[in-house]
Amino acid sequence: MMAALLVCGSIGTMAQTDLSGRVYHNPNIVNSFMGDDLDSKMDNLEAEALAKAEKDKGRPLTEQEKTKVKKEASEAKAKAIAAKNAITMAITVEFNSATEAVMRHKTTVDDAALKAIGVGWMKRKAMKAAIALAPKSEKSKYVVKGDLVIMGEGKDLDTLRISADGKYLSGKERKREFKLTRTK
Repeated sequence: MMAALLVCGSIGTMAQTDLSGRVYHNPNIVNSFMGDDLDSKMDNLEAEALAKAEKDKGRPLTEQEKTKVKKEASEAKAKAIAAKNAITMAITVEFNSATEAVMRHKTTVDDAALKAIGVGWMKRKAMKAAIALAPKSEKSKYVVKGDLVIMGEGKDLDTLRISADGKYLSGKERKREFKLTRTK
């Protein structure tokens, strides 16, 4: 029984170290960054706005004032949702061999959504220009150490974590977590 457990454990470990041929993808990593935080804030926005307005006035709000505050909160929610949907960034990591991977980025910008949230013409054009100049794919060497996948060379290293079942590749960017799902 113990030998069977050791053999199964070592097979699982070996399966994780040979990543060649695997592809991991996330169709919109921006939602991973903003999704949970934004949704929880939006749920409480109206109640917080009403409480703040009552505190500022020092008395309970009239129905007309409540309606105005609810309308403003609704507009703020709409802007936040537009901001969340204004930029999409798909990421795909394809492991070509036992030591080399390709990371592909596809970023799209919804000009109307950016305009709706108040981003000026000059900033929108600059953002589009920066995205157009950014590389669409980048080759990288990688090393697997346990459940960690260390990509890059020299000081420019990215560390990703592969799930125990091999279905997910996750990492952190500016203290925000993201997850790529295995597609192949």
